[in-house]
Amino acid sequence: MSEHDGHIELERRIDSIVVGNRHRQHPEDDIEPLMMSIRKLGLLQPVTITPDGVLVCGARRLEAVKRLGWRTLKVWVRSGISDELNGLLAQNDENEQRKPLTPLEQTALFRELKELMREDGKRRQEASRFGVDSESDEADGAAAAAAPRGQGDTRRQAAEAVTGKASYNMLEQISAIERVAADRGLPDTVRKIAQAELENIERGGDVKPAYFTVLAAKELIAVDDTPMPSGPATSEELEQLAREAQERLRQNRVRGGTKSKPKKTSSAHRSLRAFVLTWGDLDGWSRFYNPTEIASQIKANDWEMFERVLAETITFADEVRELRSAPISA
Repeated sequence: MSEHDGHIELERRIDSIVVGNRHRQHPEDDIEPLMMSIRKLGLLQPVTITPDGVLVCGARRLEAVKRLGWRTLKVWVRSGISDELNGLLAQNDENEQRKPLTPLEQTALFRELKELMREDGKRRQEASRFGVDSESDEADGAAAAAAPRGQGDTRRQAAEAVTGKASYNMLEQISAIERVAADRGLPDTVRKIAQAELENIERGGDVKPAYFTVLAAKELIAVDDTPMPSGPATSEELEQLAREAQERLRQNRVRGGTKSKPKKTSSAHRSLRAFVLTWGDLDGWSRFYNPTEIASQIKANDWEMFERVLAETITFADEVRELRSAPISA
């Protein structure tokens, strides 16, 4: 027995390893080349199990040595695996009564299992340096949101083990939303939008629209200087900001996906809070500029833009002033 970085390597009886139904998808597919490799070179990489003997990684390797008549094999015993994942992998009957996992629970187990599979893949790569390794059925994962590189993609395998289907894109999108919700470096409003979308997903909402809503909120920060509320925002304000973010991202994509600031031509109305913050930032602005310098150096088109904005502002102020002074109808 030997220990390496939280793993214990030991010899174990094959019939004592618990193989749950989630590892029984197609373990026999293309097993002959793997058997030939093991017969010639031996088992270069042990399978990974939990302390309770539940198989985590290496279903095809285990099936191959069974067919070769082995009774024992080397295993890595991986500690620190959550009870939830241990129970999921140990499940033997597809019809076994078990409380359905919520999307966020599935995502947490997907991340945990994906990391375990990546650890297994790294150890296998190290082992393969000393011989030809035909066990690369479980290659390291592809980049996030990219298409799988075959059955060996760890993301695909982890998703199939947790959900029963190759839903890794959905699980990766939920993970991305969770990262935004937890990122204290982002404005509180953006984090709250992400949290609201996670709650909607838990209630059965679609993941893809939620993902793009959060992506749009982050994009709004990158392409615009729209002020974000620094204090608590109401649910209506969050919804309005989310809608505005989606509209800004849509405009940005229509323009070719550039990061340049979109022209403010959207008909979507912003919230009262955004209005107050905008003018709060402008309060006293003229103290910071020299009229003589502006007059002598500003370009004609920039001054025309200023005049246009000023005229729009005066017209808007006159309309609001009139509405505020009008009698309130019962």
